[in-house]
Amino acid sequence: MRFATRFAPSPTGHLHRGHAFSALTAFDAARAAGGRFVLRIEDIDATRSRPEYEAAILEDLAWLGVSWERPVRRQSEHLADYHQAIETLRGKGLVYRCFRTRKELDIGRAPHGPAQPFVGGPLHPDEEAARLERGEAFAWRLSLEAARDALGGFDGLGFVEEGAGPDGETGAIHARPETAGDIVLARKDVGVAYHLAVVLDDALQGITHVVRGQDLFEAAHIQRLLQALLDLPTPTYRHHRLLVGPDGRRYAKRDKAQTLRELRAAGVTPARLRAEMGL
Repeated sequence: MRFATRFAPSPTGHLHRGHAFSALTAFDAARAAGGRFVLRIEDIDATRSRPEYEAAILEDLAWLGVSWERPVRRQSEHLADYHQAIETLRGKGLVYRCFRTRKELDIGRAPHGPAQPFVGGPLHPDEEAARLERGEAFAWRLSLEAARDALGGFDGLGFVEEGAGPDGETGAIHARPETAGDIVLARKDVGVAYHLAVVLDDALQGITHVVRGQDLFEAAHIQRLLQALLDLPTPTYRHHRLLVGPDGRRYAKRDKAQTLRELRAAGVTPARLRAEMGL
C-alpha cells in the first residue's frame, strides 16, 4: 500500500512551533516516500472548536509550505460513522453504560499520586433501567475484561514503532491496553471520544504511517486494541521528539506559546523556522 500519513490538529487555538514541527515532520516523511499527506480537522469537541481557528490552521500550514489532499475530513461531519462503531462494539458486548461522574471517579484517589486507570463494569439491569428512566447522563465505556475475553487475551496485540517512545521504545512493541483502563468512547457533553474517532479515521483514510509526537505514544496501546476489536488495519507508528522552548518545557496552547501567526508578523520565514527546529 502507498505510504500515507496525516496531520490532525484540533481547531481549539492557533498553531505554535510544536505544531509546525509535527506537521512538517509528517509532510517531509510523505514527500520522501512519494506518498500521500492528509490534513484532518479533529473538531469533535464542539464546545471548544472554532471555525476561525480552522481557517487559521489552513493559513499557517500553507505559509509553512505544506500541501494536502482535498477535501479535508472534518470529524464533526462524520459522527454517524463513530456512533455506528459504538453500536458494533455494543452488539459484541464490549461496551457498557457508566453513570459515574468525574467527581465520583476522583473520590478515593491519592491527591498527589498518579491517577489509576478506571476499571468498572455494567450496573445490574434493574438499576441501569431506573437510572435511564430518571434521565441520568452516562458515558459508553470500553470493557477491558470483555475485550480480553473476546480476543483470548492481549498477548497477540502489538505494533511497529519506527520512531521512538518517550523512553526510547522502538521496533516491535507489545501493546498494553490495560494501562488505559476502561476508556470512555462517547459521552453526552463532548460526543465521541478521541481514541475511537482517530482509529476509524486512520482506517477510512488509508493511513499507513502515524507520524506524531511522543506525548501520544501511550495512546497507541489502547488504539491498537480498538483496531483489533473493530477489525481495522494497524498502521506503522513513528513518534517523534517533542519540540521544547528555552525553559525546557514543550510548547502548548494552554501555556500561550508564541503562535505561528505571531512569528509570521515578526518577520520569521518558514526557512528560518525550519532551521531553528532542526529540520
